[in-house]
Amino acid sequence: MTSIAHGLTGAFIATKLPSPFLYVPVIFASHYLEDWIPHWDVGTGLSSGKRKRSTAIILELFDLAITFGLVYLFWGYGQSDLSVFWLACIGAFVGLLPDFMEAPRNFLKWEPAFLKPFNEFHGMFHHSTPNKIVGILPQVVVIAVIWWLK
Repeated sequence: MTSIAHGLTGAFIATKLPSPFLYVPVIFASHYLEDWIPHWDVGTGLSSGKRKRSTAIILELFDLAITFGLVYLFWGYGQSDLSVFWLACIGAFVGLLPDFMEAPRNFLKWEPAFLKPFNEFHGMFHHSTPNKIVGILPQVVVIAVIWWLK
């Protein structure tokens, strides 16, 4: 999934559950569940050589900027008390953490030994598709449902 889907899902869960002891494991589980659904993301094509790492990095930075812009729009814009917004930011970060742990390997071709088991676990769930329409559609549905339920 794109960072947008993972980040908004994490933000949504963090703002709905009362404790980090509940929302952190649920956010992690949601990340792996979302990655299990065939999807397109900015890293699609890296391993096959169809996408350059420099292109993926630029797309990912754009993806992250949109993610945190939407987190602000959904939970911060027009709010006098920004505590919910900051909670949403924490949830978004936790929702993106499995991808952040993969970033050195995917973008820099460097994988610290302590990250390898986490990345292998993550890889068991990851199902990318090069078909952008099929790969973006479930993410649009996730984002729309979060907007509607927030």
